Amino acid sequence: MRALVLAVVAIPAMALAGSVYLNGVKIDGVTGQKFEKATVTIDEKGNVLIDAPAYQVRQVDGTPPPQPQPTAAVTAQLTKKYFLVTEQTAVGMTEYDVDVYLNNKFWRKLKSDEEQLVSDVTKNLVPGKNTVLLVAKKRAGESRRSYSKDHVLRVIIGEAEVAGDRVTLTNPVVRFERSAAETQDVTQELSFTTR
Repeated sequence: MRALVLAVVAIPAMALAGSVYLNGVKIDGVTGQKFEKATVTIDEKGNVLIDAPAYQVRQVDGTPPPQPQPTAAVTAQLTKKYFLVTEQTAVGMTEYDVDVYLNNKFWRKLKSDEEQLVSDVTKNLVPGKNTVLLVAKKRAGESRRSYSKDHVLRVIIGEAEVAGDRVTLTNPVVRFERSAAETQDVTQELSFTTR
């Protein structure tokens, strides 16, 4: 009976044809592994996202990975600065934490009870097309702090101008938002072009 259940579950997984990521690194083709104390999320594209902070991906067969060949895209420099900024109408009220992956690499966890974050992410981006994967998880306890749709957590990535300790977003390229009224975990992948 157990084999039958596994076969039925495997058919939809193959139909989705997603990839498997361990801490933001693609590990398609890896077999025979078990991860303890891990959080597994399947996004709307069928990608399996394994968040296991105690594990790292490394090559063990001794063959070095192929080195990228220099191209115009690799050697080009970004002419703009890019910042990730969080905004909250009331700190901690949404009870959403958001894992942020920039170009398939885990960047950091944004916690709902943290003050505003303003962080330069330029070094995590490449000239041209980039992706950001946002995995929002509701962390409500037995009693929620708020049910209001006016209590909002926003994550914005954009081109920025920096003057001293002041950062001004001049061209937002990514916007992501969750409110305290929402309860579902959400995974959203967005792409944007840098210059």
